[in-house]
Amino acid sequence: MRGLWTMVANDLRQRIRDKSVFIFSLIVPLALMGVLSLVFGGLGDDTVDLQPATVIASADDAGPLGAALLGAVDSLEIMDVTVRNVPAGEVHSETQASGAALGIIIPAGFSDAALSGRPAAVQLVEGNGAALETGVLVSVVQGIVDQFAAGTVTAAAGGAAGLPDEELAALAREAAAGPPLLTLAEGQAAAEQLSLRGTLVAGQAGLFLMFTVGFGVLGLLAEREQGTLARLRSMPVTGGAVIAAKACTGFILGAVATTVLLTAGSRLFGVSFGSPPVVAVLILSVVTAATSLTFVVARLVRTAEQANVAQSILAMVLGIAGGAFFPVQGTGFAATLLDLNPIGAFIRGLGISAGGGTFGDVAGPVVVMLGFAAAGLVLSRILPNRGAQV
Repeated sequence: MRGLWTMVANDLRQRIRDKSVFIFSLIVPLALMGVLSLVFGGLGDDTVDLQPATVIASADDAGPLGAALLGAVDSLEIMDVTVRNVPAGEVHSETQASGAALGIIIPAGFSDAALSGRPAAVQLVEGNGAALETGVLVSVVQGIVDQFAAGTVTAAAGGAAGLPDEELAALAREAAAGPPLLTLAEGQAAAEQLSLRGTLVAGQAGLFLMFTVGFGVLGLLAEREQGTLARLRSMPVTGGAVIAAKACTGFILGAVATTVLLTAGSRLFGVSFGSPPVVAVLILSVVTAATSLTFVVARLVRTAEQANVAQSILAMVLGIAGGAFFPVQGTGFAATLLDLNPIGAFIRGLGISAGGGTFGDVAGPVVVMLGFAAAGLVLSRILPNRGAQV
């Protein structure tokens, strides 16, 4: 065991000194992340910026409620609203001619009617453009009028109960000015799926992981061609220990590179993948699955060029099928194969983690990735050793 870790340490030092490994494992993926953030930085951004809006208003009401309604519209925090007062007969024409978002006509006696329990109406005139801003303003006015209606209902109920007229106005005013009985709070349900930007980051990290772990096999074959492997065989080291050392090197490089890419991608794209310990388990699982492929490739190829081609084919096939570039869906047997893809399971696991999932919640994707790793190890023992590396 000591000899194994000695070989791993020596191999890591050699890989660190090898600038090509550093460039293709970190520099190129980070550069690509930067380019993708510039091109697709707004991908999946559902936020909407409301534009400034103008409201044409006529308030002939001498009471407090008409002024309160226009004041509430004018002081909205979610958008910049300008209220222009015109005579009631000019609201329709001015709203259409000026391109205002909304026109509001508050009739005379609106406050007295609302506070005394009589019907009171506010007329709205929708503008020609700015449909989104118009809808927001209509909703705001409707909410304010509904609150005033609570005063009307209270006054009517008080009158039916035989309360004196002097008390009805006070009750209606208190009901209209008071807080609503029901309030709504905005929330977001955990869909257990990454956003489009999060999927892009996770997919690219998984794709480059498949290339990173392949450096262990490339190093093994390069050492055989250079004669280094023959010298290792003359030492008291088993052939399995040599392959295991290369696999450990690829595992460590893959774990570090994937962690760096996810961290950089989350900063560049403004996404979060959830609890760091849960994300760490997912990273170790997908790196284990990717590393298992090195044993398979080591059994099948003879030269470093063949290993490079094989690793590239496996990386692209698993990356595309796993959703590294775009979501992939299938039915029947194809869907089953897609579900067993370690990169796809990695993306699903990060989606669960991003939604607040715990270790137990990501057990399914973890089992898929570790099962893929076990299948790779078994397959490497069954396949003929065409390379005969050790």
